[in-house]
Amino acid sequence: MKLEICSFSGHKIYPSKGKTYVRIDSRIFRFINGKSESYFLQRLNPRKIKWTVIYRRLNKKGITEEIAKKRSRRTVKHERAVAGVSWDAIRAKRNQKPDARAAARQAAIAKSKEAKKAAAATKKTTTGSAAQGAKVSKQGAKGFAPKAAATSR
Repeated sequence: MKLEICSFSGHKIYPSKGKTYVRIDSRIFRFINGKSESYFLQRLNPRKIKWTVIYRRLNKKGITEEIAKKRSRRTVKHERAVAGVSWDAIRAKRNQKPDARAAARQAAIAKSKEAKKAAAATKKTTTGSAAQGAKVSKQGAKGFAPKAAATSR
């Protein structure tokens, strides 16, 4: 025994019951009764009609069994080392006093500033000697031939 399902309401249609509607494009629609067929032909939305199965599913009607709430898994925190730093070093930094950490930070900043100044000083001396020669354009530095001088007639 093959049960069909109503194209509009979603109810089961038992053998020898219901109506079949074939559209011009050869699509077959089965309806439980004339009411479902009529509503379908009026292009009513079954999601908005309260007695349809679709409406009841969307609005969670008639669910008798109380489904146990899904328990979400708690995330487990692992304490791991980061690339290049061991976990012991990370823990030691974390347990440092804030003022000691601030002092270490200031020292690191000062050290990086000194390194930048030294790099800038070496750059100035190297660019200063190159600036004494004739200025060369980017194209000239790459080896392009100089443009012919413009002549007026």
